[in-house]
Amino acid sequence: QVQLVESGGGSVQAGGSLVLSCVASGPTPGRMRMGWFRQAPGKEREGVASVYIPDSSTEYSDSVEGRFTISQDTAKNTVYLQMNSLKSEDTAMYYCAAKSAFSVSFASLRPDDYDDWGQGTQVTVSS
Repeated sequence: QVQLVESGGGSVQAGGSLVLSCVASGPTPGRMRMGWFRQAPGKEREGVASVYIPDSSTEYSDSVEGRFTISQDTAKNTVYLQMNSLKSEDTAMYYCAAKSAFSVSFASLRPDDYDDWGQGTQVTVSS
């Protein structure tokens, strides 16, 4: 099981930027994908960005494409989410997720494609 700890959330005005960090620890057999998800009150959990660690390929939701960037620092076992041009509709709890297995071969925005989840970090964007 991979342990994930998110940080970097906070409050920002619309148009501003934030960077979220997710540090992974624990055994990681096989290949790994990591993703960022968000959930606003009363809404389903939504995948916003994912990275397939071995080749750094990425996937983004339409709602954040061009504004958010997922990146990795393998030496620090850390994945980042750079969020620019934030909008009020980006307000949510943001979760980091990971799956490490020999069957993993691509990035994914589907929650069911992940086994391990962090506790979340709140992002609030005021207009």
